[in-house]
Amino acid sequence: MVSKDHKLSVRRQCALLTLSRSNLYYQPKGESAENLRFMEIIDKQFLETPWYGSRQMARYMKRNDHKCGRHRVRRLMRLMRLVPIYQEPNTSKKHPQHKIWPYLLRNVVIDRPNQVWCADITYIPMRRGFLYLVAIMDWYSRKILAWRLSNSMDAEFCVEALKDALAKHGTPEIFNTDQGSQFTSGVWIDVLADAKVKISMDGKGRWIDHRMIERLWRSLKYECVYLHAFERGSEAKAGIRKWLEYYNAERPHSTHGILTPDEAYARKTEPMRLAA
Repeated sequence: MVSKDHKLSVRRQCALLTLSRSNLYYQPKGESAENLRFMEIIDKQFLETPWYGSRQMARYMKRNDHKCGRHRVRRLMRLMRLVPIYQEPNTSKKHPQHKIWPYLLRNVVIDRPNQVWCADITYIPMRRGFLYLVAIMDWYSRKILAWRLSNSMDAEFCVEALKDALAKHGTPEIFNTDQGSQFTSGVWIDVLADAKVKISMDGKGRWIDHRMIERLWRSLKYECVYLHAFERGSEAKAGIRKWLEYYNAERPHSTHGILTPDEAYARKTEPMRLAA
């Protein structure tokens, strides 16, 4: 005889299965309307002054008559994954039990696609919440190889993007990231190790390596996210996809003259040297 507890458990499992992944995945994070407004203000200012820590950002807020003290600014900046470039050598929060891998790109000449890939995460504001966006970029061409949106900062959505990039574009020689907990997690490292990819992580003084993907975030937000003020996760997903397709296929990148990232990825151009 089947117990009532077992029947209840089965019903709960069936109910979960009826929910589409998009409904679970793109439910915006909950913060007060005031905090969401402050987060958008902080995010826009941080794009202009990425050296601002919580103290300087709090002063900026006060000067502009926003009643948002330093403690709240600090919490919101942590929530948005904003770390000033001068305070720490890493651009995200480390996990104390995760292994940190050595930096492999010092004095390396990056002169071909799939030689080095990189990844980063940014905060995406919405009208009534926010999401996180991870993007995987080919360092040489600046092409976005894969991306995912999530309502949480766990490693799962980053791993999904990584697997997608590997399936569509092959295997890079080196994958470079910051030392954030998503990129030092066992599931992320296991995927790279299984694909025999060399793992590199930014160390002291290498914040400069993230300038190129930070420029991507700046362009994406000013040309897409801030203009549309997305209401739902599905709208954000569609809008970001459209802009990234434009970025890859139609927008020439200054690094490669008149070539778009898609074109630079498809053909070899002049070698590019990393700053020492």
